[in-house]
Amino acid sequence: MLPLTPLSSAQIEAVRSLGVTAEDWSQILVSEDFTPSQLQQCHLEGRVEIASNARIVRSRVCNYRIGEGSLVEGVTALECRRRSSFGNGTGVATMNECGGRTVKIYDTMSAQIAYVMAVYRHRPQTVAALERMIEAYAEERSSEMGEVGRDCRIAGARFIREVRIGDRVEIDGASALQNGTLRDDAHIGVDVKAYDFIVCESARIDNGTTLERCFVGESCIMDKGFTAAESLFFANSHCENGEAAAIFAGPYTVSHHKSSLLIAGMFSFFNAGSGSNQSNHLFKSGAVHQSVHLRGCKFASSAYIMSPALEGAFTMVMGHHSYHHDTSIFPYSYLIEKEGRSVLMPGANLNSYGAVRDIEKWPARDRRKLKRDVINFEEYNPYVAGAMLRAVDMLHTLEEQDPDAPVYTYNKVQIRAAALQRGIKLYNKAIVAALGAMLAEGASAEGYDGSGRWIDLAGQYITRRACEGILDAIDQGGLGSLDAVDNLFRVFAVHYADYAHDWALGAYASLLGHIPTAEEIAEAVAAGRNAHETMRRTTDADRDRDCSLDMAVSYGLDSDDEQDRRDDYFAVRGLR
Repeated sequence: MLPLTPLSSAQIEAVRSLGVTAEDWSQILVSEDFTPSQLQQCHLEGRVEIASNARIVRSRVCNYRIGEGSLVEGVTALECRRRSSFGNGTGVATMNECGGRTVKIYDTMSAQIAYVMAVYRHRPQTVAALERMIEAYAEERSSEMGEVGRDCRIAGARFIREVRIGDRVEIDGASALQNGTLRDDAHIGVDVKAYDFIVCESARIDNGTTLERCFVGESCIMDKGFTAAESLFFANSHCENGEAAAIFAGPYTVSHHKSSLLIAGMFSFFNAGSGSNQSNHLFKSGAVHQSVHLRGCKFASSAYIMSPALEGAFTMVMGHHSYHHDTSIFPYSYLIEKEGRSVLMPGANLNSYGAVRDIEKWPARDRRKLKRDVINFEEYNPYVAGAMLRAVDMLHTLEEQDPDAPVYTYNKVQIRAAALQRGIKLYNKAIVAALGAMLAEGASAEGYDGSGRWIDLAGQYITRRACEGILDAIDQGGLGSLDAVDNLFRVFAVHYADYAHDWALGAYASLLGHIPTAEEIAEAVAAGRNAHETMRRTTDADRDRDCSLDMAVSYGLDSDDEQDRRDDYFAVRGLR
């Protein structure tokens, strides 16, 4: 970057002739290669720094640095009116509308640190230590000058106040941006309003979206009039049309419909059907309740959950549920409404091609470059496999309590006897596949103790022991920065396969009653491969049913020829 110097008298006269005015010309600094044509019909207030090839046209700018090659055109006000941290340190009342899980956001925040601050309120010393780090970071990022980075384009915007703008950012027609940060390559479109916010790298906010006290993570998309308040959105989330209030939207949270409301809950790898809603209106003691929908949950159209509630990973929710269920140990299930009651079909989603498609599409749709959030995409992992083992134990326990019961009750849901038996078979097959896959990966090595319970830390599979160890280090003051905390999560991620292998080895030994031999491990790997192939044949059959000619109703609309109907159907569905 070339040095900046005050305008000369000749330069001042030249820019005045181009319709430029200034509150105090001595506060206007330009690069050594400045040419008067870089400023046209604009008004400059306070201190304004203009780098090489930066241009300001028909705009009012106050207390801003304009980076090399950037354009500010047709902006009503680009101003920094006071010392600002540009959204850093803003408290976001995620999950709990009364602020009990408030997360202080900052412009390099990962999903993992946000999860700890929101969820680990039983460790107040940990949360306090992280908040002190964030407050210090926010102070470091504070300034009385706003910034526009290199090669930005800011055009047709109205009010941009106290916003730090990174490199290659595009702002096209935004209505109001106040107290926030836009990281590199972000795009802000027409009629967007955002207050007290952070928008991360390559995120896109467009078409009348409104954000208030929100964090939008890397490569997220907010579009088509979506409104959000007090919410966190992490990598690759995509929300349009609907509304979010006080949510923790982990990676790949998706909501596309006008009638969908996400409120006071936690989501990840989630898809909201049209008209889906979570109610938080048990106001006897305030809006304090929350729902958690674990990784991969999906809501059918008009699905309804009354908080508090908790569903297991990869659960399909259909119907109305108001009894405050907890099905967290039953992954890959259907939760349906029948005769006004919540009915669980354990493991039923293991037969659905939809679940397979979801798992395969997520890594293919990762748009990120930095990948600040740690995300595990592995289909077979200790977190879900561990839940399935607990699910089988619970189903056997329920059956043993009353072998002849037609219906069993577990945590406010009903499980029919036939569904219980089917669930045991489905889970056992999936457990074999999971153990085989994990034993085939990684290696037995000292230092990678994967035993015990695993958790899903906003997209990262990690042992609870390792997570607690990181939190202990925070408490003890051994980690001096937020980057150092994130690095420990990343170190675990690098060796994930080794930890998962160790967990699978221990789980297999527990099932056998002894430490497996190399031959037994090889047999488990082969059995897992066979189980996986068997499950895939089932899900492929489910896909084939969805693609069968039985689904060709309404195709070949104007033809009386059966072959035309087939040809139209196959062409549209891409089946040929």
